[in-house]
Amino acid sequence: MQLPFENGRRRRIYLMRHAEAAYYDEAGARRPDPRAVELTPKGRAEALAMSDWLAPVPLDRAICSGLPRTVETATIVLGGRDLTLERQEALEEIRGAGMDARVALSPVEYAYAMFRAGEPGAQFAAGEAFAAFEARIMPAFIDILQDTGWTNLLLVCHGGTNRAILTWFMGLGLDAFGQFEQDSCCLNILDFDQLAGTGLITRRILRGLNITAYDTAKTNARYLTMEGFAQRHVEAGTQPAKPPKS
Repeated sequence: MQLPFENGRRRRIYLMRHAEAAYYDEAGARRPDPRAVELTPKGRAEALAMSDWLAPVPLDRAICSGLPRTVETATIVLGGRDLTLERQEALEEIRGAGMDARVALSPVEYAYAMFRAGEPGAQFAAGEAFAAFEARIMPAFIDILQDTGWTNLLLVCHGGTNRAILTWFMGLGLDAFGQFEQDSCCLNILDFDQLAGTGLITRRILRGLNITAYDTAKTNARYLTMEGFAQRHVEAGTQPAKPPKS
């Protein structure tokens, strides 16, 4: 939309996290390559629900990180629209260490690492440092913002990627990283005002945060995503593990 009192326009990003992914096999064991996992049947249902929600939205560009779980989510959500789904590898999820290195982590370290993201040298699951992760993804996101050729963008990424974008969008630092929970297949709606000619972004407006089409009141969302992963981490190798019930 054109701004009513300035020579510019208001643009919108529909920022999503991918739907539930099959990180664990039927026996409860962690799959060896989390980069390659597909959606679960529940995840596909989540994406279909979001597709219905976004059906009236006049999207004119769609981007995902390129990992299979974001490609599958975005494809379902787009619902046959005549849009090319672009891949931006720089927006891939923050990378934890291998399972051998994670064994040494306590459940608290594993579950609440996001809340320590602002500490010097803080790492996610003994892997990528949060500061390095932010430095990896933000240039790619800024390039997307500076491209003036779109108005309504679907951007399907990951929980960590979205947190970094949201903390920047809200003018916060990594200390706030853990406060932006991102449930599976959630939607965040980000508006920003951009002046014509200069491309200067004058305002950032948060319209929606962590909205889920399948559970709008968060009735079944009490545990954090990483608490569920930590529980499975504790139980891995001892018995078929299930995430904590919400």
